[in-house]
Amino acid sequence: MITGFAVTVAICAALVAMWSFVQSARKKLPDNALLVGLGVVELLLVVQLVIGVVLLIGGGRPGSMATYLAYLIGCLVVLPLGTFWALAERTRSSTAILGIACLAIPVMVLRLHEVWAGASA
Repeated sequence: MITGFAVTVAICAALVAMWSFVQSARKKLPDNALLVGLGVVELLLVVQLVIGVVLLIGGGRPGSMATYLAYLIGCLVVLPLGTFWALAERTRSSTAILGIACLAIPVMVLRLHEVWAGASA
């Protein structure tokens, strides 16, 4: 994995998470600006997927292929699922749900990076 890009993804997701929590504290529902922020993070995750696949095709091997692929693909589904849940339940807590989904991304990206480096446990 490319460390700098992984850090960028994690920081962007953390910033959108903080934004979500501030909006939730202000009793705001998810708005278009927040959804655009989520879209940017999701786009970064798609780029990360492409990078991960290119590295695999180029001969790189993670510590555990199954774990690596699970995190690589799992990162992509967290935000859409959180967004679906938040938009289905339009309440103040739905904005917090988006924040929690965004907080999962840095954790998953860190783990993805660890698995790529050889940690298979």
